[in-house]
Amino acid sequence: MSHAEVSMEHVHGAVTEERPFGVSSKKLVMWLFIIADAATFGAILFAYGYVRVGSPDWTKPFEFFPTILNGIVMTIVLLTSSLTMMGAVRAASAGRPTAIRWLGATILLGTAFVVLHLREWSLMIREGWSPSRNPLGGSPLFGATFFGITGLSLLHIVAGVIALAVVTLLYRRGRLDASYIETTGLYWHFVDLVWIFVFPLVYLLNAR
Repeated sequence: MSHAEVSMEHVHGAVTEERPFGVSSKKLVMWLFIIADAATFGAILFAYGYVRVGSPDWTKPFEFFPTILNGIVMTIVLLTSSLTMMGAVRAASAGRPTAIRWLGATILLGTAFVVLHLREWSLMIREGWSPSRNPLGGSPLFGATFFGITGLSLLHIVAGVIALAVVTLLYRRGRLDASYIETTGLYWHFVDLVWIFVFPLVYLLNAR
């Protein structure tokens, strides 16, 4: 066997080398992103808890209606969207066309969450709340932490809805396979999980 043939065989072997950690590259990248983002949210929530405990004049402004009830509805909407996302992943893996419907339902639920959240922000802003102002006279850090934490969570949801819309469109046209839906589903489940921590810490613990 000539040197050129050996080199070509080596190159071919490198191309067909097994995937690292037994997962696809895009799924591995998504897991690394989730780990980094989880560390970010963990640090932010820890700092929020530290500030909250260290502020003697911390405000607890939320009543059951409308804020806590609205938060419960948002939580139910987001948890339901995780179920529809699971349905989309399973349908796409089995090659069933119902994957498009499941993805559409997930996008609608995610959009509903965004609308409910923006409505809540609008009501609070009209009452005088802002990142630097507390209309009840307590610590202004409440507004800063509330809008900061919920805003970051909302940004992730908006990005997820956009990503789902793009993946759905390209999957419907046959330009993406089921693995892309699974990878996007990992991100969607992550942002849902983040909200499960945000809701009790930012809403329930600040109920009157």
